[in-house]
Amino acid sequence: MVSGKTTTKSKKDAEREAPTAAKATKSANLKASHKKWGKQVIDQGFCIIPSILFRAQERIGIDPNQLNVLLQICDYWWDHKRRPYISKETIAKRVGLSARSVQRHMAELEKAGLLRRVERRATNGGRQANEFDLSGLVEKLKKIAPDFEEAKEMKRQAGSRGGIAAARGLAPIPS
Repeated sequence: MVSGKTTTKSKKDAEREAPTAAKATKSANLKASHKKWGKQVIDQGFCIIPSILFRAQERIGIDPNQLNVLLQICDYWWDHKRRPYISKETIAKRVGLSARSVQRHMAELEKAGLLRRVERRATNGGRQANEFDLSGLVEKLKKIAPDFEEAKEMKRQAGSRGGIAAARGLAPIPS
């Protein structure tokens, strides 16, 4: 209240402040990451990987090498509007596998519907590193996310009064 009058923000004022709030949140997250990993490490770059990818690895049927290949590709996925691209040779050097092994893992991921390779060509017609469409992986994770949410809720409720029986909606066992 100013001078006995109620002040309200206009829509325009709120829109102007939103980016500032987003910057403050981003800055706080970056500072937390610097504290956790060290500024020198974070300044080398980072990528966002949803935890469900790690938690559902067995469920979606990917082995550790396939996960490693996916993570390397995700490291190049900076914008949702652009598909990542990285050569199998670069992935091979990063993870200590042969380029042929990386290619085999990519083929398995493609067969599972988690990855799709998209050929890229230079203006002179020469080949470039493939782009990777990860929409199959994203859809698979979206599909199983409710199961993980339900399990999380069950775990939360199990720790509260009534325990597992209450979490499952069952009557408590008489003593």
